[in-house]
Amino acid sequence: MKTKRRRAQCGLKESKSHSFGMRCQSILLKSEGRSSADVGSITGMCGLSVNNWLKRYKTEGIPGLYTKSGRGRKRIITVEEDKESVLEAIRVNRRRMRTAKAEWETTSGKSVSDSTFKAFF
Repeated sequence: MKTKRRRAQCGLKESKSHSFGMRCQSILLKSEGRSSADVGSITGMCGLSVNNWLKRYKTEGIPGLYTKSGRGRKRIITVEEDKESVLEAIRVNRRRMRTAKAEWETTSGKSVSDSTFKAFF
């Protein structure tokens, strides 16, 4: 148990991810015998989240406290699917980015902001 506690302390101190650090802190506070509501008020989580992270920690250890891939909003434009069509729209309308974007949106059926279209490259 001491090695797990040490790993959680290291994760809290050395983490670049704020959420991972909060999860490590909640595990450490729970190991001191604090209630989930108390830990939640300290870390900014609700008591239910504290219990869920504790359960995941017990089954998966420290790696279970990391955010799993596939979370969050999915990209609208992907390089694999849209690179050629975006390049073609820009090639045809080289000096008119908004026209190229509007044309691409019509042919692809996708809708994106100007900044997303420009930032694609």
